[in-house]
Amino acid sequence: MSIAQTTTPSLRIPGVNRPIAIVGSVIAAVVVNLIVWQLGEAAGGSFEVVDKGVTSYVGAGGVIFSSAVPLLIGMTLTALISYFWVGVLRVAQIVGSVLAVATIGLTVAATFDTATTIALSVMHLVLVPVLVIGLEALRRGLAAR
Repeated sequence: MSIAQTTTPSLRIPGVNRPIAIVGSVIAAVVVNLIVWQLGEAAGGSFEVVDKGVTSYVGAGGVIFSSAVPLLIGMTLTALISYFWVGVLRVAQIVGSVLAVATIGLTVAATFDTATTIALSVMHLVLVPVLVIGLEALRRGLAAR
């Protein structure tokens, strides 16, 4: 008599080096967030906010900058620290994810229209899996050495 055992396939994350993990994560975040931005505009989002009588527009450049710079800085610092303490990769996955979600509050507090608020909030959420998968790929790359 045999016992059939089934397993669910797990996500295969390859091990990569530091530069590929960082640059790949930044590119992925920027591309996905630009798609979310375009969908938000198609849904009628204005991506404009009025603050103290000044109207500001969140365009493609703002999306690229806001997606790339924090992720690039955070992942680069984490990658540098990982030369001395590999455990920082797990800590950064948690801290980065919490910060990405927590900063949605800044978007909600601004006076954007509903479609814009939803799109910008989704952009924050996009950073969570990108960050977690990018740092996991880096961790696996270090473990493979």
